[in-house]
Amino acid sequence: MSTPHAVIAGAGIAGLALARRLAHHGRRVTVVERAPGPRPQGYMIDFFGPGYDAARAMGLLPRLQELGHDFSEAVLVDEQGRRRASVGFQRFAEALGGSLVSIMRPDLELALRESLPDSVDLVYGAALTGVEEHADGVVVRLSDGRVLEADLLAGADGIHSTVRGLVFGPEEDHLLHLGFHTGAFVFEDADLHARTQGRFLLTDSLGAQMGFYALDGDRVAVFTVHRTRDTTLPEDPRRALREACAGLGWEVPRALELCPEPGQVYYDHVAQVRMDSWSKGRVVLLGDACQAVSLLAGQGASMGVGGAFVLAEELVRAATVREGLERYEARWRPVVQERQDAALTGTSWFLPDTALRLRLRRVVLRLSALPGVDRLVASALSGKPSRVVGDLAATAALTAPGPDGRTAP
Repeated sequence: MSTPHAVIAGAGIAGLALARRLAHHGRRVTVVERAPGPRPQGYMIDFFGPGYDAARAMGLLPRLQELGHDFSEAVLVDEQGRRRASVGFQRFAEALGGSLVSIMRPDLELALRESLPDSVDLVYGAALTGVEEHADGVVVRLSDGRVLEADLLAGADGIHSTVRGLVFGPEEDHLLHLGFHTGAFVFEDADLHARTQGRFLLTDSLGAQMGFYALDGDRVAVFTVHRTRDTTLPEDPRRALREACAGLGWEVPRALELCPEPGQVYYDHVAQVRMDSWSKGRVVLLGDACQAVSLLAGQGASMGVGGAFVLAEELVRAATVREGLERYEARWRPVVQERQDAALTGTSWFLPDTALRLRLRRVVLRLSALPGVDRLVASALSGKPSRVVGDLAATAALTAPGPDGRTAP
C-alpha cells in the first residue's frame, strides 16, 4: 500500500505547520506556493493560545523564543508623542501563564520552514490552475505544467485562497469585510529605533492608527490600520497608507516618508471568512482560507497553527480521509466560531470610531495595571481558553524533543 500523499497549497504559517505535522506522522507531503520564495513582509505577532500549545507539542517553542522579541509595554501616545495610556506585556504574559512569545510573522514562518524534514517537497513559484477530484483522490494542476496526484489537497493559501475559489466558489460568497484596511512595512532609522526599543508604541487616534516597534540593527517595524468602506485593494499600497495616515502626527510623517517601495509593503483587507463547510470531497481548507478571524482580533497565526495540528491529528487517527475531515471540523469549528464572534464586537475598541470610545479605552488600559483587572483585560483580549489542542497533544504519540528543541520527523 502506497504512502498517503497530501498536497498543501500555501507555504505560509498554516500550510507549513500542517506539512510539519503530517510529515511527523510519516505522510508524504508536497507544499506548493505561488510566490517565488518566502515573503519578507509581515508584522509582529503576539503568539499564544492554541497555536502556542501546538508549537509546544511539536517541540518548536525553543526556536520561537530564540526568534522572539521582548517588549516591556504597549504605549498609546498622542500627536506630540505624549503617553496617554499603556499596558504591561509582562502582566499580560503572566495572565496567560507565561505562554506567549512576540515574533515577526516571517520569523514564525522561518521556524516552521526550518523544522520541515527533507521528505517534504517545498515548491515555490507554482500556482494552482486546476483541481480535479475522483473517487480515491485529487489531481492538482500547477502553473509550471506539473500534475500532482494526491489523496488530499489542503488549501492553506490565505484569505484570498485560490483553492477556495476553484472548489468552493467565488470570494464574495465567503468574505465578510469588517470596514478596515491594514498595512505593515520596515525601515531603518537609528533615532526612532532607540526611542522605541523594548516598547510597542501606537498612536492614540481615531479612524487610523500606526504602531512602531524596534527590530534588530536600526530597523523599525510599522503596523497600520485604518477605517474604509472600500472592499478593493489599491494598486499602490504605499500611496494608500500615506493618504490614510497623513494626519496622525508624532513620528508618522517620518515613517511615511521612509515607507519602502510598494512591493515591500504588506497590505490587505481586515476581513473574516465565513463558510458552511470547510471541506468538499478530498479538498479541505485551513488557516485564513476558511477561518480568518480578522487581524484586529489577533490569534490568526495561533489559530492557523492550532488548526493545522488538529487537522493532521484527526487525519492520521481516522479510518478514512472523509472521517478525518469531519472530525477536524467538528472539533475545531467551535473554537474558530468563538474567536470570530468576539472579533466582531472587539474591532470598535481596537480602533475607536468616537471620542468617547477613545477615552474609555484609555481608562480600561490604565485600570489594567491593578491586580485582578489585568487578568480580566487579558481574558478579554485572548478569548475563551480552549483545550482542544492540548487534549489531542496529550494523547498523541509524540517523539521527545531533541537538543535543538525539535521533534524528530
